[in-house]
Amino acid sequence: MPAAPPSSTLAPAASPAVSSAAHPAAPPRIAPPPPDGRMLLRMTRPGFLLLTAAACLLGLALAWAGTGAWDAPRAGATLLLALLAHAGANVLNDYHDARNGADAANQQGLFPFTGGSRLIQQGAVSERATQRWAWTLLALLLPAGLALVWASGPGLLGIGLAGLLLAWGYSAPPLALMSRGLGELAVGLAWWLVVLGADYVQRRQGSASTALAALGLALLVANVLLVNGLPDARADALVGKRTLAVRLGPRAAAWLYLALALLAHGGLLALWWRGWLPVSAWAGLASLPLALAAALQVLRHAGQPQALRPAIGLSIAAAIGHALALALGLVLWPGAMA
Repeated sequence: MPAAPPSSTLAPAASPAVSSAAHPAAPPRIAPPPPDGRMLLRMTRPGFLLLTAAACLLGLALAWAGTGAWDAPRAGATLLLALLAHAGANVLNDYHDARNGADAANQQGLFPFTGGSRLIQQGAVSERATQRWAWTLLALLLPAGLALVWASGPGLLGIGLAGLLLAWGYSAPPLALMSRGLGELAVGLAWWLVVLGADYVQRRQGSASTALAALGLALLVANVLLVNGLPDARADALVGKRTLAVRLGPRAAAWLYLALALLAHGGLLALWWRGWLPVSAWAGLASLPLALAAALQVLRHAGQPQALRPAIGLSIAAAIGHALALALGLVLWPGAMA
């Protein structure tokens, strides 16, 4: 059989006039204006910063339970720097998800919980402005963080550098941990470090009890990212972003969610049983009903992304509630804590 003729021989070429009429030039894209103060705040996704504030309060409460002392200026500086780091990480994540196409491909996200702020996709801000704002926020941390290290002790430098590495490496290449199935672990570790840092600033030394007590919050934060990944899984897979939800599939991810929720609360009881936490740490179990309700929703609707909004809300409430309830218990009834 002879080869098919080139496509150009199958039909007469269209005249320039016809081509121009059939395919009019696209209108030039108008660049968004530079973001003002209100837009810069929106770019940080401020509603999600509540989790960082709760983690800081937990660290301060653990220090209070261990020492009975509390330095208000250093506590305020700790909270401000932790919020600044989280805000910078949020903006940096939006920039890199715009660059890799994940947010543009995401048509099933459950805004505002998943899919980023959508400000770049809506044309409200440019990628360049988003990148500049992210690095501005993270750059502000350096002198302020070094001042807090000078006031609190050298151990805080290691905690801060590890946190910055996770904030950058979560989104940015070459690490891009979120694309390697390590994003959930990285985010859990980041909030674990927030608790450790807030505690260290008060004690001016590390605490094994604090490191153990903060593990429950770290697991619940990892669960927030895990459930957030389920509505985004299809879009993430299209751009090669291999989150745990993509790697495991919805059903296995749902069972992992339940296991982490149980481990977070069971571990708290184990720490009390071993004498590493006072009996007041039982207050942290207040978040167990929220975590179990979320797990039930995830198990029931793991394959139905649009039905997961209640599960995501419950997951966030469980993490914040766990930190605040545990902190309140330790402040009101500190007991014996190292």
